[in-house]
Amino acid sequence: MIWTTEQRYRRIEDARPDEVTQLKEKVKACKWRQTFHIQPETGLLNDPNGFSYYNGEYHLFYQWFPLGPVHGLKYWYHTKSKDLVHWENVGVGIEPSSYFDSHGAYSGSAIEHEGKLYLLYTGNTRDENWLRHPYQCLAIMNEQNEIQKLEHPVIASIPNGYTDHYRDPKVWKEGSLFYAVIGAQRESKDGCAVLYRSSDLLNWQFQGELSTNLKDFGYMWECPDYFELDEQGVLLFCPQGIMPKEDNFHNIYQSGYILGNKLDVNNLSMPHGSFHELDKGFDFYAPQTIQAPDGRRILVGWMGLPDIEYPTDNSGWAHCLTLPRELSIRNGKLIQQPVKELESLRGEQQNVEDLLNHDKKVYDAFSGTAFEMICHFENYDAEEFGIEFRAGEIEKTIIKYDAAERKVVLDRTLSGESVAEDYGTVRKGYLKAQKIKFHMYVDTSSVEIFVNDGEEVFTSRIFPNSDSQDIRFFSNGKTRFNATKWDYQ
Repeated sequence: MIWTTEQRYRRIEDARPDEVTQLKEKVKACKWRQTFHIQPETGLLNDPNGFSYYNGEYHLFYQWFPLGPVHGLKYWYHTKSKDLVHWENVGVGIEPSSYFDSHGAYSGSAIEHEGKLYLLYTGNTRDENWLRHPYQCLAIMNEQNEIQKLEHPVIASIPNGYTDHYRDPKVWKEGSLFYAVIGAQRESKDGCAVLYRSSDLLNWQFQGELSTNLKDFGYMWECPDYFELDEQGVLLFCPQGIMPKEDNFHNIYQSGYILGNKLDVNNLSMPHGSFHELDKGFDFYAPQTIQAPDGRRILVGWMGLPDIEYPTDNSGWAHCLTLPRELSIRNGKLIQQPVKELESLRGEQQNVEDLLNHDKKVYDAFSGTAFEMICHFENYDAEEFGIEFRAGEIEKTIIKYDAAERKVVLDRTLSGESVAEDYGTVRKGYLKAQKIKFHMYVDTSSVEIFVNDGEEVFTSRIFPNSDSQDIRFFSNGKTRFNATKWDYQ
């Protein structure tokens, strides 16, 4: 279906009641609906927004176009949870209902202040020539989850030297002052991030552009997020327009980080190392983090990418969010691991331990479409070894370790319905290790794999048939392994 601009910018209130009902039924019938991930009831989900802890609960919003699986008029949809595992749909959080967000309530963040939750976001507008004019807007939520938007933007103009690609404020507090980093594009058409400061979240002063050593690094930096961890500064962002290099940067747009000294908010400097991808899989973008009440830094990302068609489009919906991940730093690298709360999802447990010697083996009870599995491979002299999962007569998704190249490889060539094949069907990440651990979360149409306790992470959507449920362990050579699997309901 070709969506016209008029169709993309319809409000949900403009849809006929039977249209919404029919769309819900169409989505509900889709064989690729997830079982333990946040997903939209209808339409398209994209960036996680406003991730926060407030009034005894985690709050997580996401970009939402309700009337179809396309990028159109964006709302903020609100979910909440007491445990980061079981999420309750609250409903629409922010509507694009004013002049300053007339063409979409775009991405932003949240922070608690004086007993309320302040939501800072980009309002998107278009003029009669369809030219973009962004505004940074503010909405405030009370303890009853009632949200009130301010009538006027808190940042109404763009500084000289930057284009209208100016969005996605991420706010934090340092001392008595609030700071917000915003993704931007210079007039020279290259990406960067800028900093603002405020004493009250209402009046903001432009501080300038963050100084980095990344020159000509993409044409736009989306979804920046600055935080400090283990006495170091971390800047996450999503640079658009990066060319592939060896095993890196093969998705349409990238998501990654720089790690270095803490940001000096006065001179805007943050000496740092190289840019690293956050995730080596096919479908990961626009991550956002919070600091949990116990001090953990927790990340959630969009399990999808812009400008890519997905098989669920034909069923009236698209995309989901990743599982929450705890961040840490190990050997100068940002490490992601599933939050411990996810263990509450574990059902019946199965165990197996065996020796593989040029084998491919299956085991009773090792199959399924929604499960968690931890598998250790060690004492190997094999050239490669790994796991085929969501496998059937023809279909299979493969995670393996290529010992000769010292690379972890995710292959979705035969995973089922194809996705973005123009960008390849194999992803690789270098890993030199004597033991290999795959910690996998497989859902109906996705997989998240944490390798060696988060040394690398591979996040991907997969779209196999419902009867492709086998799990097979294989080795080209000799290796010993053990695996533990928990079924999820």
